[in-house]
Amino acid sequence: MKILILEDDNFIREEIKNYFELKNHTVKGYQNGEELFEDNALGSYDIFLFDINMPGLNGFETLKELRELGIDTPIIFITSMSDIDYVKKAYSLGCSDYIRKPFFFEELELRINQLILKNNKNLIKLNDTYTFDIKKQELIDDNGNIVELSKNEIKLIFLLVKNLSHTVSYDTIIEYVWEDKPINSNTLRTQIKKLRAKLKNNFIDNIRGLGYKIDKYD
Repeated sequence: MKILILEDDNFIREEIKNYFELKNHTVKGYQNGEELFEDNALGSYDIFLFDINMPGLNGFETLKELRELGIDTPIIFITSMSDIDYVKKAYSLGCSDYIRKPFFFEELELRINQLILKNNKNLIKLNDTYTFDIKKQELIDDNGNIVELSKNEIKLIFLLVKNLSHTVSYDTIIEYVWEDKPINSNTLRTQIKKLRAKLKNNFIDNIRGLGYKIDKYD
């Protein structure tokens, strides 16, 4: 799981980060909204954890901008703001859950897991030939056979499925699939070419100069 934390309290941010990294999750932390929007891989996260009261762009403003960008990743507000008006505003802007400080890490983990399960519509139909199982991260053909894919190919499809009908930039794909490895756009094109060669019916579109996407199949 890939988690993004927006929290200006360094101690709390690092405590959350350490807790989930010990459970083998990937965690990125930011201390203000302006810094967050420098992240080229915002569409690749599984969950956002936001404080509300911060300098610069606060949690509400940051969430509003993310939703306007078409990023619908589930978000949990973790805040000391307990007034019901803050809760109402948070949900009106599209948050998924609201936790008041202080909190237990175990409870936060449970809430995250429930959100991930709730938002994963496990079987995603990609075209007439293929379905992707988000939970198992498997590509299944129309005969029910699992297509043999590399780890990077699975990660690439997973990212595009999570952003269905939205173009995912080359930089975002590279950062998500290869993480910290120094690769370039030629490597990505080669990976796409190899993946398409395994498909009887291609479902990955190249949006020239921008990135790749998988359109929603009706």
